[in-house]
Amino acid sequence: MSIPLLYIEFVCIGLFSVGGGLSTLPFIYRLAGKYAWLDAGAIPDMFAVTQFIPGAIGVNLGAYVGFRASGIAGAVFAVAGLVTVPVAIIIVIARYYEAFKKNRIAQDVFEGLRPAAAGLLAAAGYGIIKLALFRADAPVFALKPRECVIFIVFYILMARFKKLSASVFIVAGAAAGIIFKLQ
Repeated sequence: MSIPLLYIEFVCIGLFSVGGGLSTLPFIYRLAGKYAWLDAGAIPDMFAVTQFIPGAIGVNLGAYVGFRASGIAGAVFAVAGLVTVPVAIIIVIARYYEAFKKNRIAQDVFEGLRPAAAGLLAAAGYGIIKLALFRADAPVFALKPRECVIFIVFYILMARFKKLSASVFIVAGAAAGIIFKLQ
């Protein structure tokens, strides 16, 4: 994939993925449907790896996708594209913060972004659950039994041990994935 095209794709993702790194997932799935170099089935694994690496989820995911598309230069330009619009918006907001704070239209815009961000996060969650727990090759929704058992066990453990760091569950999930993949 060409570097300028990769940069433009990630500028668009940065423009519309409001609400944090998880909101980039629906756009990454769109890329998978658009370009042959990205397989939608690999996105949950990519997401899992980016959860494990320190840093912002969206930036890590952008770097991972960019690297798969065009190596190190792809990673750099994907991340640059992803952060271009948000950084520009933050600079403008910081410059005119007092005016924005008192402007009713600006407040209404930010109020409208909240449900949009919630929708993007819900779409990301749905996409991850669909790929993680259901077989893509089945004509109807066919559950992956082993993955469903792991999901239920981790859900119960997370509900029971709420005070544990998310890092513990991420490491345990990685270990479970390795153990069950080896069998």
